[in-house]
Amino acid sequence: MLTLTGRTKEAIVQAELGHTILDIALNNDIDWGFSCTRGTCARCRCYIEEGRERLAEPTKAELARMDEEELEQGYRLGCQAVIQQEGTVRAVHRTYW
Repeated sequence: MLTLTGRTKEAIVQAELGHTILDIALNNDIDWGFSCTRGTCARCRCYIEEGRERLAEPTKAELARMDEEELEQGYRLGCQAVIQQEGTVRAVHRTYW
């Protein structure tokens, strides 16, 4: 299961393996900010409260856009964070703006 907390809406949805957090949020009408979907704008930045180990490793785009400290704290870009394993994941939209 995937719990997504957008700007004004929270929902528990099915975690779709191979899909990004942003894709799943948009497919479920969660108000998740984004602009580019390539990992450059960082408007889809989110905090992974639970289930970091169920996501694919950070992408080159994330490594280029985010500080190492942010990644270590559990921040990811929703457009790059791919659900890789079944289980519980909790993501909260936390843009810089």
